[in-house]
Amino acid sequence: MAIHQPHYLPWLRYVDKIARSDVFVLLDDAAYTKNGWQNRNKIKRAEGWMYLTVPVLDGYGKPIREVRINNRDRWRSRHWGALCTNYSRAPFFARYKAYFERIYARQWETLHELSVDLLGTVLSILGIRTRLLRSSALGVPGTATQRLVGICERLGASMYLTGDYAAGNHLDARLFSERGIDVRLQNWQCQEYRQQHVAGGFIPDLSILDLLFNEGENSLAVLERCHQPEASLAVPGRA
Repeated sequence: MAIHQPHYLPWLRYVDKIARSDVFVLLDDAAYTKNGWQNRNKIKRAEGWMYLTVPVLDGYGKPIREVRINNRDRWRSRHWGALCTNYSRAPFFARYKAYFERIYARQWETLHELSVDLLGTVLSILGIRTRLLRSSALGVPGTATQRLVGICERLGASMYLTGDYAAGNHLDARLFSERGIDVRLQNWQCQEYRQQHVAGGFIPDLSILDLLFNEGENSLAVLERCHQPEASLAVPGRA
């Protein structure tokens, strides 16, 4: 299983983590962080990459599921316009256009509702059937690694999949090991795939929409090409 905060238009690595898990828990009651990936992501344009950022109202420190969108800003038309401008000539844009046009036609009140709907749409298109749960519904106390371990125990998980960045920054593998849970590194590296605006060169780690509009039903195969051999995360003090 894997656990992560909800992201807006998540990048490829995030979707790959979901595809490789039996259960994926959306950490929707974690504190919102400014200038992270919870309300923005990157797409490609002729000049390089650009952010698409959802404006929020006083979200700092609140649980993600309570963060409200600033709908005084005309962000929906701006985001949809950017997607149409930069991907209208992509091979699969026309096929999937209606799915996302529907989303940007609706006024969303909270960031979490928007992100979950977008994620569910992408997973459905890709045929990813991983079970999605919300941490706020599980009632597991604790903070940091302690809480992640508690969620794994509540759901009966024997293996936890983590990104390399998390393992190196703040994950305490010892707490998982003490509960008999194997921590596996995602060990993922973006590989080249077809993109628009080829003069600008290949740009890795964009929103999943960049891959979907360019590769369509081949998107999962592209994600699988990015897999490196999995390995268990070493526990300090153990041979």
